[in-house]
Amino acid sequence: MKKLKYALSMGTLLLLANFTNAQNVNVWLTKGDQSKKFELQTEKLAFGNSKGDIPTIFVDDTKKFQTMDGFGFTLTGGSAMLINQMTNKSEVLRQLFATDGNNIGISYLRISIGASDLDSVVFSYSQKRGHFSIAEDEKNLIPVLKDILKINPKIKILGSPWSPPIWMKTNNNSVGGSLKRENFGDYADYLVQYVKAMKKHGIDIDAITVQNEPLHPGNNPSLLMVGSEQTDFVKNNLGPAFNKSGIKTKIIIYDHNADRPDYPIKVLNDPEARKYIDGTAFHMYGGNVETLTDVHEAFPEKGLYFTEQWIGHPTNFQGDLTWHIKNLIIGASKNWCKTVLEWNLAADPFQKPHTPGGCTACLGAITIDGNNYSKNTAYYIIAHASKFVRPGSVRIASNTTMSLSNVAFKTPDGKTVLIVLNDSEKPADFIISSKGKNLIQKLGGFTVATYIW
Repeated sequence: MKKLKYALSMGTLLLLANFTNAQNVNVWLTKGDQSKKFELQTEKLAFGNSKGDIPTIFVDDTKKFQTMDGFGFTLTGGSAMLINQMTNKSEVLRQLFATDGNNIGISYLRISIGASDLDSVVFSYSQKRGHFSIAEDEKNLIPVLKDILKINPKIKILGSPWSPPIWMKTNNNSVGGSLKRENFGDYADYLVQYVKAMKKHGIDIDAITVQNEPLHPGNNPSLLMVGSEQTDFVKNNLGPAFNKSGIKTKIIIYDHNADRPDYPIKVLNDPEARKYIDGTAFHMYGGNVETLTDVHEAFPEKGLYFTEQWIGHPTNFQGDLTWHIKNLIIGASKNWCKTVLEWNLAADPFQKPHTPGGCTACLGAITIDGNNYSKNTAYYIIAHASKFVRPGSVRIASNTTMSLSNVAFKTPDGKTVLIVLNDSEKPADFIISSKGKNLIQKLGGFTVATYIW
């Protein structure tokens, strides 16, 4: 009898302990007026039986959607160069990629295959047929990636080409032109060699996009690749070349704006191309984020990835914060994206380096001036998700109230994460409801909050 009472009392204590732990809520805030920037609030919060006649966000972890691969940035060649020159780069990289303390735990990176427009020079890995070398990446990008992998060995890396080598192009130029039909096979082999070369450095390329912004041939570097060309290249060249070489790197198509969902749908409509394709990547310099769901509904078995959005210099902190949280962190996630990536990780005080004709006003998530650095808007935008919504987290159901955009996730360790945005100027009272318990909150105007319990 005593043993039974002891077992019951221990069981009761465990239930109470689990109940108590499950109800503790941490909140991190960023305000548009910059009075708080990704700060953990000291107020102790807990779910209870409170009720009120105010908007309610119902979080339901029984309804599950896509599994997240991560949140992050593009580590451009210019970003890597600036970071690699810092004597205190280990401190900076820990703030960006570690998860302890106030570090933000970036979990997904995009890099360029060859130069992007935010490299100091234009380059490819091949000057002519038979030649291949990633020596340019060995100067800065690869050393920085190796340092990052020491902090987070599981980080996923996506490679995107801005242009093939110019000898494969119709105009023999880094800007514009198309991939010559007779060089489709050469280009597929080039991408195979790239994945293998990075692997030799201990860097696994989890996925590649076929072409960055294939409908924008005016950048330096860039390439025009219409949908029919991308279809043919994937099904007849790139897919078979990866298979033949035993490469498991995912192939992702499109990698351009939300205003042309017809492009990836056209490519995916080809069954021979489709079998090689993991999913579709999007930017949002045009269109509405809701159109991404059109591609998901057409091909629900294929992944969606949000891979780029810039913040221009000078930033409007309040406007950029609220737009990006609403459309990317919340909007892209609620429209089935497995990743949400802002554009460049770092730039100098003059938004350099960039290629001749490349972006002259791309503000980095951090600004690096020698060994000094400062954090900009994109840093805080990504932080609100990356630190808490770890890879393997699953998006769960949460309703959108009239005034509060939000998205919710269940993490691999069983925590719930809810990101809420008040993008109006007036404070908003609301209730968070989970498993029959409620938490009453007031969120100031132009404020984003991440709740974790």
